[in-house]
Amino acid sequence: MNVTVADVRRVLDAAYPPELAEEWDKVGLICGDPDEPVSRVAVALDCTDAVADAALASGAQMLVVHHPLLLRGVSSVAADTPKGRILHKLIRGGVALFAAHTNADSARPGVNDRLAELLGVHPGAPLAPKPGRHLDAWVVRVPGSHAEAVKEAVFAAGAGSVGDYEACAYELSGRGQFRPGDDADPFLGERGRVEHVEELRIEFVAEPSLRSRVHAALVEAHPYEEPSFDVLESLVGDLDPEAAFGIGRVGDLDEPMPFKDFVARVGERLPATEWGVRGAGDPERIIRRVAVASGSGDSFLNVARKLGVDAFVTSDLRHHPVDEALREGGPCIVDTAHWASEFPWCGQAADLLGDALGVETEVLDIRTDPWTVAAAGHNTDTTEENR
Repeated sequence: MNVTVADVRRVLDAAYPPELAEEWDKVGLICGDPDEPVSRVAVALDCTDAVADAALASGAQMLVVHHPLLLRGVSSVAADTPKGRILHKLIRGGVALFAAHTNADSARPGVNDRLAELLGVHPGAPLAPKPGRHLDAWVVRVPGSHAEAVKEAVFAAGAGSVGDYEACAYELSGRGQFRPGDDADPFLGERGRVEHVEELRIEFVAEPSLRSRVHAALVEAHPYEEPSFDVLESLVGDLDPEAAFGIGRVGDLDEPMPFKDFVARVGERLPATEWGVRGAGDPERIIRRVAVASGSGDSFLNVARKLGVDAFVTSDLRHHPVDEALREGGPCIVDTAHWASEFPWCGQAADLLGDALGVETEVLDIRTDPWTVAAAGHNTDTTEENR
């Protein structure tokens, strides 16, 4: 099988649908020719200079990362700028760059599923569910004489597909009426007179992305000067909350344990960083139900409290939000390094591509956590002059 950059992108987009990304996010192919061949893919969390160098040294033709290199707006990617330097390096070396960020956070399985499973937490419902996926539900009224022509036209435009089935529709007969205006050119009836017509009501679904194509096909095949139709939103997919897409996961811990032991488990099971792992809350509180949110998650502190979980694991927490959450009776809180909570996903993405495309994959085991030095304080003097 001759795999291309486009093939890798197709598999990643299917696993981590771009529509799941937050509005502010910038996911997808950042650089690279979709037609170029790929036999080896490197995976990392961030595209730093060290990661780009390692991808080139590995012989990879594509680098897949979690954090988009161009997330913040730039006006130049000149080779003497930090981001431009990396892009030029990759392009010159024939390495395409792809990012799956908040879409991978919300997907199943995704970043949050991997984090939950690693900590022994069942990856249940998301903390912030995404709206269910929708299809366009079309309702068309047409004279019986032209019903088949209209159906054939919209099906040819891509409508009427449900899973492994095609040309799917529902019909219901009824009686329609209309009165052509003075400037109308009616297919049936006369200007100024009410006309009654035996019609078929035809219902079918289509992907929202096909709306313009389906509409054009409908207008072309329909005999009326002004075709009668509606387009509604139809919720599809599994309605089980535990199957919903979204940021974070909530589930039961595999075995209840004191909070101090749970914090120790998080520290043992996540990749090591200088930042380490810290906990806030009663060390003896028994932890049974846990919420996790990979990456920066202090915006979910109140959500975790309302869900009644015993512990919440996330990253990049600040003093005041944590203090207030504890005062309000919230759960115990575990603060991890941002990189450590998300890096385990890299292995998941690498396995996905290897299984789906048969390409060689390599997780670049480079710690891109920016914190490189830590010091444990020993001064216990809290007098005013030492604050």
